[in-house]
Amino acid sequence: MKCVSDIMSTPPIVAVVPGSRNDAINKMVKHRVTGLPVVRSTDGMLVGIVSRRDVFKRFDEDQLSLIMKKDIKTIRQDATFEEAAEIFTKYRIHRLPVLSDGKLVGIVTPTDLLNVVSKQKLNITAEDVINTTCVTAHEDSPLSYVVHAMRISDVPAMPVLNAGGKLTGIITDRDLFVDQVKDPKALNELGITDAYESLAGYRNVLPLFYTATDRSIPQEYHVKDHMVRNPMTVFKKTGVSEVAKLMKANDFGQIPVRDSKDDLAGMVYDIDVISALCKK
Repeated sequence: MKCVSDIMSTPPIVAVVPGSRNDAINKMVKHRVTGLPVVRSTDGMLVGIVSRRDVFKRFDEDQLSLIMKKDIKTIRQDATFEEAAEIFTKYRIHRLPVLSDGKLVGIVTPTDLLNVVSKQKLNITAEDVINTTCVTAHEDSPLSYVVHAMRISDVPAMPVLNAGGKLTGIITDRDLFVDQVKDPKALNELGITDAYESLAGYRNVLPLFYTATDRSIPQEYHVKDHMVRNPMTVFKKTGVSEVAKLMKANDFGQIPVRDSKDDLAGMVYDIDVISALCKK
């Protein structure tokens, strides 16, 4: 039987304590990830996990040990896919460190399990696994609204509707700034080095930087100018295996769901899709 060790990323990219906020940010930007396991420098033992959202929720702290989550969920390398899916689904987390004899040997994410779901023949649809309230944005809303709405509702993406209530786009926390938005002052405060100055890096950190520091996003920036237009969607009756294939192939963490009248019915996330492994 295949198990977690067959799909985990190894060796995992890690942050180290003692360490700083900026050390973690730079590593996330360099490797284009949104979170890292944290290990102790003296013995490599897992002591926490940190995400970019953790960093900006405690932006006044510089020491990584004061920012990271210490109450972390882990999994054995011989655990089943179903066990991993149950943990992701129950706790709505996106990183699951893998341990062997107490040592960190890898990390599993929902993306790793999407491939498993895509190969299963499951009598489960997108409608069956939707598990969160869908928070939408209006295409004419100021971009500043979306930044704060995402923070308050704790969602990484929002379907975008027009005045008639029709889906016209989707905006994620990585789409909040266009290519030319490069804020040297912000990057300097974040400690991001010149070597990592890439568009992916900007998109990963700048939206949350503005939120954390109460900087004002110019009012002339509107959702419709930054959203992804005509996004890929699925229908309520689309099988989760097909949804998983689309997510995996396009590197999506979420997909809007339509009903039989072609109206928006909700949003399905990667964690929702892999929950299908718990329903077999």
